[in-house]
Amino acid sequence: MQFLEHFEPELVVASPGRINLIGEHTDYNMGFVLPTAIGKKIIFKFKRNGSDTICNVYTLGYEEGFQIDLQQLAKSEIEWHNYILGVLYELMKRTDTLRGFDCTIESNLPTGSGLSSSAALECGLAYGLNELFGLGLSKLEIVQLCQTAEHTFAGTLCGIMDQYASVMSKAGKVILLDCRSLDRQMIPISLHPYKIIMLNTKVSHSLATSEYNVRKAECEEGVRIIQEKYPEVQSLRDVTVEMLQEFSSQMNETVYKRCAFILEENARVFKVTRALQNNQLKKVGAILYEAHHGISQQYEVSCSESDFLVEFSKNYEQVLGARQTGGGFGGCTLNIVHEDAVDDFVKNAAVAYKSAFEVDLEWFEVAPSEGTTARWMK
Repeated sequence: MQFLEHFEPELVVASPGRINLIGEHTDYNMGFVLPTAIGKKIIFKFKRNGSDTICNVYTLGYEEGFQIDLQQLAKSEIEWHNYILGVLYELMKRTDTLRGFDCTIESNLPTGSGLSSSAALECGLAYGLNELFGLGLSKLEIVQLCQTAEHTFAGTLCGIMDQYASVMSKAGKVILLDCRSLDRQMIPISLHPYKIIMLNTKVSHSLATSEYNVRKAECEEGVRIIQEKYPEVQSLRDVTVEMLQEFSSQMNETVYKRCAFILEENARVFKVTRALQNNQLKKVGAILYEAHHGISQQYEVSCSESDFLVEFSKNYEQVLGARQTGGGFGGCTLNIVHEDAVDDFVKNAAVAYKSAFEVDLEWFEVAPSEGTTARWMK
C-alpha cells in the first residue's frame, strides 16, 4: 500500500493473546473464569493521515492490506477484515471524533491456536484508536465494544473473557472474573519450579465458530427447561446441581451433558483459585486433567490431536496436568511442566505427535503478562 513508503508511526500498541487456566465456555454462561494475558502479542503502529474517513490497514504477516471508508462500513467476505471493520463500526456508534488513520499490524501470536488472536486484534485496534484520537473510552468500554464487534461482524457469540483478559491483565496474576457482574480479583500465581508450556496441535479450529454458537444454544435450552419451574434462573450460573438433576429426564442427553460440564467447570475455577493461593500445585494439575476429560467427553469440543497430547503428558511424573485450552476443536494444550523436564518432554512429545499425525509439533512457554499497552513515538 502506498502509505507504507513514508510511514512514520505516532503510536505503538502491544495487544497480547491470553491463556485461560481454567473456566472454559463458562463466560457466555455468565460464570467464572481464570485467564491472563501472555507475552505473545500483536503489535499495531498507528498514524493519523489527515483524512476525515479513509483508513488504511496493512498486515505484515499476510503481506496484504485494505482501505476502509468510515462512512461505508459493511461486512467483508475476508474473515480477518471483519474483526477490524466490526471495531470501527462500534467506535463510530460511540464517537464522532474518529478520523482517518494508517495502521500496520504484526503478530507473533499463532492464529487458530486458542490463544485468542481475534480478541487481541480487536482490542489492540480499539485501544490504539482511543489513544490516537482521544476518544475518552474507558478500558471496560473498549472490552465491551470489542465483544460486541465479534458478535456482530465476526459472527461468534463469545463471552467477555478473551477481550477482558487481553486488556485488563497484570503481570504475575490471573484474573478471577465474574462474567456476570464483571467483578474481579487479581490472584497471584507462582508456579516455580514449574512452567506453563503450550503445545500447538496446528489443528485449525475451523469448527469453533459454528459449534461455539451451537454449544451456547444447547446451554440456553437447558436454562429454558429449568426456567419453567424456576423463573429466577437467568443462566447456568444460577443453576444448582440439584436443579439440574431434577430436570435431567426432561432434557436430551446432549443438553444435560453440556449443562453438567458448565456447573462442574465453574466449581473447578474456585478449586484452582484456592489451590493456587495455598501453593497446592499438584492439585491444580489434577484439576486440569479433570477439566480436559469434561471438555472432551461432556462438552465435546476437543479433537483427537488434543486428546493425544493430554494423554501423552500423563506419562511424565514431572507434568502436573494438561488440558486443551481455548474455544475448542484444535489449538493448544496447556501443560504445567517442571523446569528440569521441559526439554525432554517437548522433544518426546514432538516425536510421538509426528509419528501419530505426520505434523511437526510447535511449542512455547508462556507466563502471566501485562494487558494491552500503548506508547507514543514522539
